[in-house]
Amino acid sequence: MKQIVLFCITAAVLAGCTAREDRLAFDGKYFRTKLSKVDGQRDVFTLRVRNASQSITGAREAARYEATVYCVTNYGSSDIKWVVGPDTPPENLRLVDDALTFQGACPS
Repeated sequence: MKQIVLFCITAAVLAGCTAREDRLAFDGKYFRTKLSKVDGQRDVFTLRVRNASQSITGAREAARYEATVYCVTNYGSSDIKWVVGPDTPPENLRLVDDALTFQGACPS
């Protein structure tokens, strides 16, 4: 019985470790992102990156990555037309509730 309990505990610990390894760090930090379609248009999106103040550089790269994955998955291309994007000058980005919001469109 002790061996079964020990096995279950070990499996739970290892499962927690592997799940964490699946996340990507940007500038050494982890970010939560949410991509949403704009007005039902599949190709136009907004992307919100939370906890952006921990690294603006990392938040920008997290946004670039998530948008690229979305466009490649849905349109087969990594080309993105940004309205407000990762390359927007820092002084033109607004940090609201510790989040940056980007907007772009995939090629249609």
